[in-house]
Amino acid sequence: MHIDMHIDEVSYMGFWEVFKNLKKIYNLIKECKKDILNFSPDLILLVDYPGFNLRIAEFAHKNKISTYYYISPKIWAWKKSRINKIRKYVNRMFVIFPFEKEYYKDFNFKVEYFGNPVFENIDGKIFSFDYRKKPVISLFPGSRKQEVSLVLPVMLEIVKFFPSYNFVISATNSFNIDFYNKFINGYKNVDVIYDKSLEILSISKAALVTSGTATLETALMNVPQIVCYKTSNLSYLIAKYLVQIKYISLVNILLGKESVVELIQSKLTVENLRKNLAHIIKEENIKEIQYDYKTLKSILSTRQKVSKAIAKEILSVKNT
Repeated sequence: MHIDMHIDEVSYMGFWEVFKNLKKIYNLIKECKKDILNFSPDLILLVDYPGFNLRIAEFAHKNKISTYYYISPKIWAWKKSRINKIRKYVNRMFVIFPFEKEYYKDFNFKVEYFGNPVFENIDGKIFSFDYRKKPVISLFPGSRKQEVSLVLPVMLEIVKFFPSYNFVISATNSFNIDFYNKFINGYKNVDVIYDKSLEILSISKAALVTSGTATLETALMNVPQIVCYKTSNLSYLIAKYLVQIKYISLVNILLGKESVVELIQSKLTVENLRKNLAHIIKEENIKEIQYDYKTLKSILSTRQKVSKAIAKEILSVKNT
């Protein structure tokens, strides 16, 4: 594989943040189009990242290159009008949530569901981790600099209220240890561990998780969690106006109810975190949360190897 640019270099969270970096993003799209023409592929596989990828899909269509899309744009959450581009420019769509199949049917666009890759990566596997400072509360502050900078300081403020626990930050390789040390300076029972998210969850009593795929991983690992999210005020106001769903965490969206607490923007306070964390680490409340997790697993359960099945489809079916 040759990587022209890693997604971490152009991964922005929030409307204002994207706006500020529009020039960089458009230059990258321009370079990407040039690379496509130079390489002359038989097929382009787009993965998630719709703001960028739908533009590439349109370009591919105009150049008579077949386009497959894996992990659908979340048109069920916001910007439903994107269905027009999807129907026009995407040859095949592989979705990762069962409800998306029915959703797209209403728009007369057939999509294919083979299962969820997160479920596949966790189901039936045993994770062991030699970490001797227990019990553990894990912190998943996200993978973007902006979200970590906004969310992690609030998460760390509750450490003093739970002196009998050790806190472990699940770190991303996008940042070096100096970046995290700026936040944890002065905290004694906080560790930073890189590239071991599932192993960290395997030893966690509870987790504080920035919204995203990590919320689903946490649920599938059977760990009680609080979903934390914060962005710039402008981005939040725009999102509140545009987003059409009741919940932001995948757990609650799939279950259709608030199974896990969501602390968003102004609700993400030290007091709210402290109160809700104290609640979810009680044994009687853990059982209730894990009952919901059992339902979630049944929703996502599949007998086949998801990634392998999709790869087989991509390679074996004649392009249309």
